[in-house]
Amino acid sequence: MIGKEDLLEAIAPTNRGISASTEQRSAILAAATRLEERNPTPDPTGAGDLLNGDWRLLYTTSTELLGIDRFPLLDLGPIYQCIRLEGCRVYNIAETCSPLSLDGLVSVVAQFEVVSGQRLNVNFERAVFGLQRLAGYQAPKTWIDTLDSGRRLPAVDFPIKRRERPGWIDITYLDQELRINRGNAGSLFVLQRV
Repeated sequence: MIGKEDLLEAIAPTNRGISASTEQRSAILAAATRLEERNPTPDPTGAGDLLNGDWRLLYTTSTELLGIDRFPLLDLGPIYQCIRLEGCRVYNIAETCSPLSLDGLVSVVAQFEVVSGQRLNVNFERAVFGLQRLAGYQAPKTWIDTLDSGRRLPAVDFPIKRRERPGWIDITYLDQELRINRGNAGSLFVLQRV
C-alpha cells in the first residue's frame, strides 16, 4: 500500500520522533492522516485478532515518551505497547541503554475499557522503573508475565493513583502489521506488530 510506504519512509530517519524536525513532523502527520482515511478495519476495538499482541513503537509525538531520551547517560531503546484483550490490559515498556552497561526499563500497566469502535479509555495502575538486569527483564512477553505475577520487583515499583477522568486512545488505523493511535493529549503513535 503506497500510503503505508510513504508513512514508514517519512518516519525512518526520525529515531521514533526524537530527531524529527518541524517539517518532518508535518510530513508524518499528513502521511498518517492520509493512511487513516483508508483504514481497512472500521471497528478496530472489535478486531481482537488484529489488535491483541505486542507492538513496537516506530514514531510518536508524545513528549513524555521522547523525554526519556533526555536523561544524561541514557539512550532510549525500543518501546513496546502490548495489548492483552483477555484481562483488558495495556503494558507500555520502554528500554533504555547506558554506556555504563546499566540498561534500564520504564514500564507502565493500565486497565482499558472499550467505549466505541475506535476508542479505549485507559486507567494507569502501576509503574515500574529499574535496571533490566536486576529486575530480570529479557523481553516484553516474559516481562508481562513477571508483572502479572503480583510479586514485588527489585525496582521502583508503585501503584498509580486512579484519576477521575481516564486517558484514552483512538485507534485510527489497524491492519495485520501497522497501528496508528491518537491519544487524549494530542499525541500521535505509529506502531508495528512485533
